Amino acid sequence: MTPPPDRVRPVSRHWRFTGWLLAAVWLFFLNIPFSTALRQPELWRRLLGIGSVIAFGAAYVLIFEWSRARRQQHRPVPPGQARLLIGLLLVLGLVGIPGTGGDWLTTLVFVAAAAVFLLPPVESLVVVVLAAATPPVASRLVPGWEAESTVVFAVLLASFAMFGVSRLAQRNAELQAAQAEIRRLAVTEERARTARDLHDILGHSLTVVAVKAELAGRLLELDPARAATEIADVERLARQALADVRGTVGAYRGVSLAAELAGARSALAAAGVAADLPETVPALPAERDELFGWTVREGVTNVVRHSGARRCVIRVEPAAVEIRDDGRGPAGAPGEAGHGLAGLRERARRLDGTVTVGRRPDARGFLLRVAVPAGDR
Repeated sequence: MTPPPDRVRPVSRHWRFTGWLLAAVWLFFLNIPFSTALRQPELWRRLLGIGSVIAFGAAYVLIFEWSRARRQQHRPVPPGQARLLIGLLLVLGLVGIPGTGGDWLTTLVFVAAAAVFLLPPVESLVVVVLAAATPPVASRLVPGWEAESTVVFAVLLASFAMFGVSRLAQRNAELQAAQAEIRRLAVTEERARTARDLHDILGHSLTVVAVKAELAGRLLELDPARAATEIADVERLARQALADVRGTVGAYRGVSLAAELAGARSALAAAGVAADLPETVPALPAERDELFGWTVREGVTNVVRHSGARRCVIRVEPAAVEIRDDGRGPAGAPGEAGHGLAGLRERARRLDGTVTVGRRPDARGFLLRVAVPAGDR
């Protein structure tokens, strides 16, 4: 069963681990405020600094993984939630100032990286610029805080790296969505192909079975011997239809022009339609032979089922096959495509062929013609 197009397959365990690693590797930068907190002489400052740094690191990793998971599920992060989460990280960094002092500015590296991953481009750029400008400005305003040029460099470097990670996550999500859509389309196409094949097989076989059964019923009292022959043909056709269905399910069934012409002769005779069929057929490439076989099957099925014709002519050329009759054609508007003709057109397109169906030019009957380029192999 194909998953709905708005869902993606579960992420592999390896990729989940990689996602956590991408988030956690940046925690290395928190060693500076953490070390400062450990050196605090007052216990409350030490505990506040250590607790704030640990809470900040855990919040950052969880936010990153949560937002990455939403991207993979094609669920965008709401801008309001993104701003709230960025604000939460900033508050956690500020809370630790009594324990970390000026080294709290290191947390701005993570704030900038999270902004790039969560916020729209313009808003994230504003946050990155403010985060990079804060260390030199704060060193001038707060006594005892040194200008940390390394923090400015780290903010810019982390923002650039996170931009690459965010694009990678986005492309990975798009690739998964494309793969899911390809799988869905492949299943849909296979179902359509199987439906066309079953229609073509059963439509022809059951039509002939119905005609022969009707003929046998009429002959039962007039000519019991011939009626028995027709009933035997009905049994043979039913078994053949069953074999064809099994072949379709197993994807190994083939159709040949010679076999379809032989079947057409029997079907037309049972329906009381005079048949003018070629005794021999030219040697054809396998794909063209199969296409022409499907054409004969579809054309004869329509003649027997719909046309009310008294005569049917089949002509085979190296690049075309034609079925003509003197009947009224299929019910409905001329050229109206049923399942069989739709499937025939699909098969013809694979060989760059054309399907012509409709009234004959002389307005005396119906015509089905399939032609392929003469040089097609």
